Amino acid sequence: MLQVMSFTFGPFSENTYVLSNENGECIIFDPGMYQSSEEQELERYLTASKLKPVLLINTHCHIDHIMGNTYCAEKYGLSLQAHALEKQVLDMGITSANLYGLHYNPSVPITNFLTENDTIVLGEDKLTILFTPGHSPGSLSFYNAKQNFVIAGDVLFRNSIGRTDLPGGDYDTLINSIKTKLLTLPGNTTVYSGHGPSTTIEFEADSNPFLNN
Repeated sequence: MLQVMSFTFGPFSENTYVLSNENGECIIFDPGMYQSSEEQELERYLTASKLKPVLLINTHCHIDHIMGNTYCAEKYGLSLQAHALEKQVLDMGITSANLYGLHYNPSVPITNFLTENDTIVLGEDKLTILFTPGHSPGSLSFYNAKQNFVIAGDVLFRNSIGRTDLPGGDYDTLINSIKTKLLTLPGNTTVYSGHGPSTTIEFEADSNPFLNN
């Protein structure tokens, strides 16, 4: 049984997720810690919950989702996993940080390239990988069928979708990803988004203005 814990970090109010199991192992998704106080907040939670991070994964590599990559990699001895197409996005980190006037400790490189054919395993639990590009070229979503939730990054938000005006973004590709990969999931699937509150597939299919034109 997986537990999903979310933190809102950084100047972009990015959602970082920790998925943990009953054996005390966990996955860190999209660490967006910007201040040392945010690093300490994550560390306090992991320590208090007696959790051992075993995987570090980026749904995609825009600056707000990668600012804590190096901290987590060095602190917990982890290598970074993401789609190969996100390497070009990750490499733009310094440029993006300068654009927004942010300090940035460059991310560790991606050393394990994930594809839609892979499965993430944490103990007895599994996450199916969905290739959901459009917001960025290699965006991935991670679906757990047993507990009916998906970690969707910036693909789908409550009553909104990811922006597509950044390098590598494409509106038609994003809409196709949502309709063919996410909206085909059961309606009661909880969507844990990269920003804002969680939502459900059914709610977005019924009310999201970008999907009901």
